[in-house]
Amino acid sequence: MKLNHIALLLLCVAVTSCKKDEEIPESFPEKTNPNLIHFGYTLVDTYWDDPTDDSDKTNYIDEVAPFSNIADILVVTPEDDIRDRLTLMQSYDVKGVLHLHELFFELVGSTEAFSGADYDLRSDYMERWDTFITTNEFDTDISTLACFYLGEEPTWNSISPEDFAAASDYIKATIPEIPILLVEAYPAVDSLVVPASVDWIGFDHYFIADPTTHSDFQAELNELKSKRQAHQNLILVLDAHYIPFAHGSSGLSKLDMDVVARNYYKLANSETSVVGMIGYHWPSGFDFPSAIGTRGLPSNVLSEHRRIGKAITGK
Repeated sequence: MKLNHIALLLLCVAVTSCKKDEEIPESFPEKTNPNLIHFGYTLVDTYWDDPTDDSDKTNYIDEVAPFSNIADILVVTPEDDIRDRLTLMQSYDVKGVLHLHELFFELVGSTEAFSGADYDLRSDYMERWDTFITTNEFDTDISTLACFYLGEEPTWNSISPEDFAAASDYIKATIPEIPILLVEAYPAVDSLVVPASVDWIGFDHYFIADPTTHSDFQAELNELKSKRQAHQNLILVLDAHYIPFAHGSSGLSKLDMDVVARNYYKLANSETSVVGMIGYHWPSGFDFPSAIGTRGLPSNVLSEHRRIGKAITGK
């Protein structure tokens, strides 16, 4: 009997694995959340060269622009002049999500809490930010910016609430018009403190087939929502990559990631506090050599991402 069950399971897996480029059978849901207007990906312009292709490419804006309107740009030093990079994005009708972790925070050691990393606010963070603003002329033109992504899972990486608030408050005092984005790791959501100067908040929890019904995900989402103030909105971090040992252990195949994306979109549609979705991540090989970014996933998954992005952005 046990062997028969195993044989039946293997047969089901084989049959499921044989489907090629099939579309989700249900009709695509129209966008019903009027506040859901932002869609894009991480690692679009962050100096990451996808090791699974034959090209020396670190900017993927041409690939994502037809169905997105925000994209990740990494900032490393105060002297980084990213105006040409932002102008290129603007030519594709995409705005930059400025990844500012390195500009404000530095690794000072290790800790037994959460990730084990211990980050502090740089002592010269004000000068570094002022230099960056001047270098890029953001004191006169911010039309290319979508938001400032500050920190890197701050509680998870032991950035103190005081340090994070000091950085966020200073950014808001200098450029108040641009939203500040905070994304936390799911195990640290309970401990997260959200400053009033933050505009968009989110968390990342991957390897889940359906966040609309997953009890842990829903509990984390409700906890996050309980921490937001009236002016603060949510960003959903879309699980847009595939790690065989991690997603596979959750019963997900690469072909299943279209349904995963559809479920995240349904969740974003059902929550009027959600203003955008950002997919982690576009190119492959990041975090783990086996990690497959959206661009390397099967065509049925890419088709679903395009549908979602076009529905949200109107492109």
